[in-house]
Formats: sequence, structure tokens, C-alpha cells
Amino acid sequence: MILHRNRFLLFILPVVGLLCIGTAHCQTIVNDSLSLNAIIKEVVQNHPLVKKAMEDLNTSDAKIGIAKSGYLPNVDIAASYSRIGPISQITLPDVGSFSLMPKDNYSAAINVNQTIYDFGKTDKNVLLEKQSKELSLKSVEQVKQKLSQAVIGNYYLLIYLQEAIRIKDEQLSTLNEHLHFIQKKQETGSATQYEILTTQVRISSTENQRTDLETARQVQVCQLNTLLGKPAATPQSVKNELIHGQPNLQGDTLIASAMQNRDEMKLAHEKASLAEMRYNLTTSQNNPVFNAFLSGGYKNGYIPYMYDPRANFIAGVSFKIPIFDGKRKQYNLVQARSAIQVNDQETEIARRGIVNEVVEAEANLKASQKKVDQSVLQLLQATQAYNLGKIRFESGVITNLELLDGSTTVSESRLMLLKAKIEYTVNLFKLKSAIGERLY
Repeated sequence: MILHRNRFLLFILPVVGLLCIGTAHCQTIVNDSLSLNAIIKEVVQNHPLVKKAMEDLNTSDAKIGIAKSGYLPNVDIAASYSRIGPISQITLPDVGSFSLMPKDNYSAAINVNQTIYDFGKTDKNVLLEKQSKELSLKSVEQVKQKLSQAVIGNYYLLIYLQEAIRIKDEQLSTLNEHLHFIQKKQETGSATQYEILTTQVRISSTENQRTDLETARQVQVCQLNTLLGKPAATPQSVKNELIHGQPNLQGDTLIASAMQNRDEMKLAHEKASLAEMRYNLTTSQNNPVFNAFLSGGYKNGYIPYMYDPRANFIAGVSFKIPIFDGKRKQYNLVQARSAIQVNDQETEIARRGIVNEVVEAEANLKASQKKVDQSVLQLLQATQAYNLGKIRFESGVITNLELLDGSTTVSESRLMLLKAKIEYTVNLFKLKSAIGERLY
């Protein structure tokens, strides 16, 4: 009875594993709770890198406001007191002496200065800051995309580790059942100590492999908690969300799509526009400025009652034309032109890098699809070989250890298929990222 029970277990465990691998949403751990979309959504909303990038937008708004302040007047209140000595006096015969100014001078006034026209300098500065904000917006999108890539890598590695640990647990269960079986056989004299020791070595080796997998899983859980902003020791498990089937992606349009949608190219174009605007702003650096000013208040010193404060005002216009600025504009223009050239080269570098990424991602996706097909066939063959081995074992043609080798081969084939499916899924996300498709 024990013999038949253990033979049944040796046969049924790999078959159950095959059915599990073939299921799109096989549960890895009973308490699965986190899906990929939920993790990405939380990370791109709450990660400090995203919040920092969003705060840069507030800085950009402030810079736009500062640039627009050139349209507004400057208003200030000024007050002063001064004592003068000696003061000029006039002496008239038969009249006496009197001062031309008071010794104590008081003044309080409101001053208003308004730029009437600066020949486009303020307009260009405002446009420059608005373009800088557009660059910050693109940077936010790039940060979210890179965080999504990090989440995807962590998520699918966790899936692999969870599944691999489960497979190792099943393998250990099979080995322990086998050890119990041959121990019973040894009691009847039909098994040797060699079989027992060989099985125990395999159990020890599998336990070591499981320990390594569990350690790696704990590290990845810690990294996931770091992305989510949770305590490092928070237990986490993820759902088995693998993508199956060929995506509807046209190879001849992948590069064109990448050039249009990649954040790197959008940032490069924004930087090019920004560099042009900086150059245009530099050209207007020495433009004339036409100002109006008005000042009104109270002060003393008016004849004949020099110590009595009196209302007064001054109003006028000014026109300033820079003639020589020590060649600052000349060198600033050289610097601005150089920035345009540098940006052009950076754009070309980004373009070449994107082309390489797209070609590599497409090639890796095709290769991983072939690996999936080969792994499915390998698992099928390993299962068939194990079933044949079971029949031969029941006929007494092979030993327990040879049957156990077949069971181990099935488990390893399941791991290979799992790895191939995860590589395919990750490579598909990499291709989507390479062509600029949003991952969040």
C-alpha cells in the first residue's frame, strides 16, 4: 500500500506543476495581494523622485512669475533725514542774515518706476521660462517611466522567486516521500544505504537552493517596500501576471514610433527650443530701455519757510541705450551658440541610443518567445519521459533513483519554462518602453 501511494505521489506532483505553469494566473502564494498596476500606480504617485520633479514645476511657475514682473511697475517708499553743516548764508544790509537751506532736512516720498518698452527683452524672458516649464513637465514623465521600469523588473523577479520556491517545496516533498519509501524498502532488504544517502544529498542540495531563493526573495521584497515607501520588513507577495501571445507590434514602425514617443527625444527637442530662446534673449541683452518714473511726497527746505514740510513731486521719462558692455554680450552669444551645437550632438546621441535599444529589445523578445516554445516542448518531453520511467519502474526495469532523476528533470523543466515566460514578459515591457509606450 505504501509503495503504490508513493509511486502515485512521484507521478502526480510533476503533472500538477505542469498544469499550474500552463495557467495564466496560477496563484503563487495564498495571500497574493499586489498586482503590477496597483504597485506602479502607488509608486508614481508617492515616490520622492516624483514629488521632487513635481516641486520643480512649482519652481518653474515662480520663475515665470518673476519674468512677468518686468511688465509691472516697481513701487517703493523712501524716507530720509540729514543734517548739513556748514550751510550757506546771505547777509543783506539793514535786513540781516538768512540761510539758503535748513540744517535739518526731512524727506518722505513714494517712488514709482515703470518700464514702458524694452524692445522685446521681457517677452523673450517670459517665453524662455515657459519653455523651461515644458522641459520640467517632460522630466516628470521620464521619472515616472523609469520608476515603472524599476517596478516591473522587481515585480517579475519576485514572481520568479515565489514560483521557484514553490516548485522547490514540491520537489522537497517528492524527495522526502521517496526517502520514506526507500527507507521502508531497506527494512525489507530491497534497498541499499547508497540509495538513502543519495536521496539525502539531493534533499540537502535542494534545501540549499531553496534557502538561496528565499534570501533573494527577501531582498526583492525589501526593494519593493523601498519603492512603495513602506517599512523594509513588511511582508509582501505579488500576483502571477504573465503575458502570453505575440504582441501586435509592427517591426518597420518601431523605430519611427520610438522617435516620436520617447521622453529622451521629447526632452532633446525641448532643450533645442530652450537653447534657441536663450540665444534670442542674449541678442536682446543690450536693447534700449524706455522707462517712466514718478515720485511724490513731503520734504522741507523750501523758501521762505524752510523748516516747514511741503508736498512735492517729480515725474519724467528716461531712455537708456547701452553702448559698450565690456564685450559681455559677445561672449554670451558665443556661449549660447555653443549650447545649441552641444544640444544637437546630444540629440543625435539619444537618437542612436534609442535605435539600438529598439533593435535589441525586439531581438530579445523574439529570442525569448523561442525559448518559451522550446521550454514548453522540453517540459512535455520531460513529463512523457517521467511517465515512461514510471511504467519501467513498475516493471522493475529501472531503479528508484532513476525514477527520481526523471522527477527532478520535470521540476527543472518547469523552472526553465517559468524563467522563459518571465523573460518574455519582461522583454515585452522593455520593447514597449523602448518605443515610448507608457508603462504607468
